[in-house]
Amino acid sequence: MAVKIKRTQRKKMQKLRNIAIIAHVDHGKTTLVDKMILQANLIRNQEASGTLVLDNNDLERERGITILSKNVSVIYKDYKINIIDTPGHSDFGGEVERVLNMADGVILLVDAFEGTMPQTRFVLQKALALGKKPIVVVNKVDKPNCRPDFVYEQVFDLMFSLDANEEQLDFKVIYGSAKQGWMSHTYKEKTNSITPLLDTIIDEIPEPAKVEGTPQMLITSLEYSPYLGRIAVGKLTRGTLRAGMNVTLAKRDGKTLVKSKIKDLMVFEGLGKAKAEQVECGEICALVGIDGFEIGDTICDFENPEPLPPITIDEPTMSMLFTINDSPFFGKDGKFVTSRHIKERLDKELEKNLALRVQQGDSADKFIVYGRGVLHLSVLIETMRREGYELQVGQPKVLFKEIDGVKCEPVEELTIDVPDDYSGKAIELATKRKGTLRNMESRNERTRLEFDIPSRGIIGLRSNLLTATAGEAIMAHRLKGFEPYKGEIEMRSVGSLVAMETGQAYAYALGKVQDRGRFFVEPGDEIYCGQVVGENTRENDICLNLTKSKKLTNMRASGSDEKIVLAPAVKFSLEEALEYIREDEYVEITPKFMRMRKILLSEIDRKRAEKAQQ
Repeated sequence: MAVKIKRTQRKKMQKLRNIAIIAHVDHGKTTLVDKMILQANLIRNQEASGTLVLDNNDLERERGITILSKNVSVIYKDYKINIIDTPGHSDFGGEVERVLNMADGVILLVDAFEGTMPQTRFVLQKALALGKKPIVVVNKVDKPNCRPDFVYEQVFDLMFSLDANEEQLDFKVIYGSAKQGWMSHTYKEKTNSITPLLDTIIDEIPEPAKVEGTPQMLITSLEYSPYLGRIAVGKLTRGTLRAGMNVTLAKRDGKTLVKSKIKDLMVFEGLGKAKAEQVECGEICALVGIDGFEIGDTICDFENPEPLPPITIDEPTMSMLFTINDSPFFGKDGKFVTSRHIKERLDKELEKNLALRVQQGDSADKFIVYGRGVLHLSVLIETMRREGYELQVGQPKVLFKEIDGVKCEPVEELTIDVPDDYSGKAIELATKRKGTLRNMESRNERTRLEFDIPSRGIIGLRSNLLTATAGEAIMAHRLKGFEPYKGEIEMRSVGSLVAMETGQAYAYALGKVQDRGRFFVEPGDEIYCGQVVGENTRENDICLNLTKSKKLTNMRASGSDEKIVLAPAVKFSLEEALEYIREDEYVEITPKFMRMRKILLSEIDRKRAEKAQQ
């Protein structure tokens, strides 16, 4: 897929620009990069129509979000522009922080209607702190009700509040629509291409500094190839690297030094990579043949190693228990079901997922996994499910910290966008969960509410909010920091309906107990004893027998053949299920099914455990 450039042309073309594209989720980053790729004619138009080239992972395409940062290069006017597409969710902040080290400038993309959102602030703060020069792109100016001038002012105020220096505040603004494929210096003049943006990148973003001396390269990401093994990716900040060169791998602990050799050198060209004999300072490159490296290690000189400071990554804020699937239906769907398989997969994930931590639980088949949020962990679970793993996960738990002898918990900045009629309901839901209203503004019949809320309060809030606002609420949040513990929060107030027998659920049995609550299973579903099959209307749990079929008889009686009308079953997404379960419940995940169950399947065992607690 990559464009082949002649070697002579590559030697001449040492004009480089390294940029990262940062924005809030769904503001159009990946669409913009795709249009840049089209502008450089790297792919034929018909190949690109309809799907995003960069979001090439199934999970990314389904959710419409970027999870992993990606590198692409575009050739424009003899300049090589290395573009890094970054995730917008703060749950994947570990990805963003790493890749910003490779860029010399950033393109901040903002929606012309929504303006700056919590994650815009999150990613921009990281970029400004590293001293990167921004270019602001106000995207989606083709939308009705857009407010480009207001958004420009908003971005300036945001940068000022984030302590941007004078050079950073003197930023250039480009307006346009990535979807329609045009960019312009004023939003009133529509052009026919995105060349104004590419010209601004060349004029505004500084060229990487040329530093003479021994080579230094910080490994900021890794890729895996079934043929070449692990590939180290990073920006060469000093000196030159050559294929076959002997180097030292300096580990991130600052003490360990490992002698190694570069087998192959590659640079990014178009959507792929091309082999290179030599890489100059400032280029983003990939190395093959380095064994045992981790993200944050430094590749440096063989004789005089001088390591660079390792990358610091935000600490995890949430933990979840991962364990083997021990339900009566275990091993029916998945290929990998043992604790050894799960441990190996988690260890493999640790190599490239910097914000993740794994600890052994209280038994050999339990693992406590720490991450940045429910989305961060659910993406890992979903990926494992698609790879053929069976596992069970417990309720997400927030991590507490002791600061100066005070128990502290993570607090997040929460933004809720709702129609004016529902603002009261949204405020009630957030304040019930210890949220503090910070700001409230109304425009175009919609109200934007800003809260400070404990991370515990966000778990399960989205589904309640969507129910209360008829699906109209838009919610975004980012970690603010640790603050003193806010007290108990009332979580789910209703009990579960639990299956009493293993077998097939019958419509006859479901029809008889419909008044008990909402059901999560449909007639014909296989269920087992201890599975959570519905939500009770009251606080306590109730055991039901849904496997009872109607006894056939040759006696006829009026009223015995009434028609059964069942309400449709409630279907949960993975995140909703994780936020819904209680402490005494697990979510069972297999490649084909997702079920909720009690940790103790037998009702007698549950009653004994309850008595022991009292």
